[in-house]
Amino acid sequence: MNYNYYFPMKEKDIIYFDNAATTYKPITVINKEIEYLTTYTSNAHRGDYNISFKVDDEIDYTRELVRKFINAKDKSEIIFTQNTTDSMNLVINGFFEYLLNEGDEVILTKSEHASNIMPWLMLKFKKGIVIKYAHLDADGSLSLESIKKEVTEKTKVISIAETTNVIGDTRDIKSITSYAHKKGIYVLIDGAQSVPHKKTDVIDTDIDFLAFSAHKMCGPTGVGVLYGKKELLMKIIPTRLGGGMNELYKEDNIELLDLPYRLEAGTPNIEGIIAFSEAIKFLNEIGMDNISKIELNLRNYLINELKKIPYIHIYNEKGASTVLINIDGITSGDLGLYLNTYNICVRSGKHCVKMLSDEMDILDTVRISLYFYNTYEEIDVLIKALSDLEGIKSYAEGKNKNI
Repeated sequence: MNYNYYFPMKEKDIIYFDNAATTYKPITVINKEIEYLTTYTSNAHRGDYNISFKVDDEIDYTRELVRKFINAKDKSEIIFTQNTTDSMNLVINGFFEYLLNEGDEVILTKSEHASNIMPWLMLKFKKGIVIKYAHLDADGSLSLESIKKEVTEKTKVISIAETTNVIGDTRDIKSITSYAHKKGIYVLIDGAQSVPHKKTDVIDTDIDFLAFSAHKMCGPTGVGVLYGKKELLMKIIPTRLGGGMNELYKEDNIELLDLPYRLEAGTPNIEGIIAFSEAIKFLNEIGMDNISKIELNLRNYLINELKKIPYIHIYNEKGASTVLINIDGITSGDLGLYLNTYNICVRSGKHCVKMLSDEMDILDTVRISLYFYNTYEEIDVLIKALSDLEGIKSYAEGKNKNI
């Protein structure tokens, strides 16, 4: 399928392989934002007039679409935040900070994004919790057996990504959650790299909390989602207090609204939330199973072509939509900038996973991350650029001479 018609950015002379960072937006999403900004701009939960009522209805509509998209039981379990980072911080600082005591254990991995390590480190500094890291297999994947080895009677939380943003391994969340709940352990999932790429069913996996972002699934930036089981969300102490989330407040009393509003203080990203509905509808029309198949075929093609270039190091032949590469003697930054001369967009560096090198021989890399609207022809252009080793060396040498 040719997606150029749907994505204005596809009409540019750009090959975009940085989809793990953010994705293109279809014209329906763009038009939905413009519609709000030009025909019914007003605040949410504030006005007793028609255009404000419409804002409330549109936000409620998006919330219900998100509920269906991840198969939550109730739309009150869908909390709108700023992004995945905001969602992770809300549940860690608003729920687990009050639940955990000194010596309680939280299991992570060293391939987690900063958003799923730094808040826990702060909690370690503040409360004396113990962070344990489940060891990764040789290929960077995480097994249930590895988690089991770290579990003790003091383990209270397992907090991991379903799909990691660097290695791209996808964890068996259903099995992990089933095991965890038998031990009375909570499960928090970073879904930033999984929800946009595969079918998500929070009832089937039985996870306690899930965080993800609209902008990684064809939606606007500045919109995140925190899903949680209703009985757990009710126990979160809001980390932000203000308008739109309280029933009343007096000198000696504060009464909060019901879910989801009690956790959504202040004016939200109204146009972003409203436009997010169009992103979900777009993904639903294609089908998440189809998206997974398209990406798998693209990734297999990319891996096969990369393996034909003898000096390319591939760090994760298996995985989801990301592929990590390097060339000996060329920094990842230089390789990324070289590809930029061909208008090819990739990501270079540590990719917000700065502890991964403790377990694997991976420091800075070039990350190629795919989405369903990428094409085999775009991959061919990338392969042609990477096949010119002399051109790559010449560019790197010339760049470094000018520093």
